[in-house]
Amino acid sequence: MNARLWPALIALAVTFGLAGCASLNQLSNDVSTYSVWPAERKPASYAFERLPSQQGNPQQQQFLEDAAAPALQHAGFTAAGDPAAADVTVTLGARVYATQISPYDDPFWWRGGLWPHRMFWRPGFGHFGHFGHFGPWSRPFGPWSPWGPSFYTPTYEREVAMLIRDRRTGRPLYEARVTNDGTSPSILSLLSAMFSAGMKDFPAGGPNPRRVVTPIT
Repeated sequence: MNARLWPALIALAVTFGLAGCASLNQLSNDVSTYSVWPAERKPASYAFERLPSQQGNPQQQQFLEDAAAPALQHAGFTAAGDPAAADVTVTLGARVYATQISPYDDPFWWRGGLWPHRMFWRPGFGHFGHFGHFGPWSRPFGPWSPWGPSFYTPTYEREVAMLIRDRRTGRPLYEARVTNDGTSPSILSLLSAMFSAGMKDFPAGGPNPRRVVTPIT
């Protein structure tokens, strides 16, 4: 290879490497926000409010509050020194749940081909879609069958929610829901980025859902 090409190739490799690292520090979220925030109202002081069901695990709730605080501050809010005098209250929630991807959801199994789209396997019931009973396995032949390696990969959907209320009247003013998915159930390192996505366009609501990319810090 021509020696003069090496510097260019090295520079190109470094560029792709940096681009790859940058993508690992970005989180793509589906965001839905609903707002009745008055146009003339400015963000002021806030206090976190814990529901009765959340008070049994204060450490977990504190973790959520610490993760959401930077997003609220970036939107113009300040933590109230006295929660009883706060302008608004903020309620937080988070959850992770597993989903199962069917091989028929792959684009290769286009709608209408040899098989109806999204046939369902119900373990233990011997029922396969509306094709009737196919014995105890209830799955077709192929790489995902009992006679070959399974391609049923668990996927985890991660979700956070934020509700901002007027403290004096209790009226809901702003609601945000943020979701993303991946092959890991871990959410702790993603919480700040998810809350930032939910507050990025505050106080505007919609369009819902929309894609918002935020840095993972």
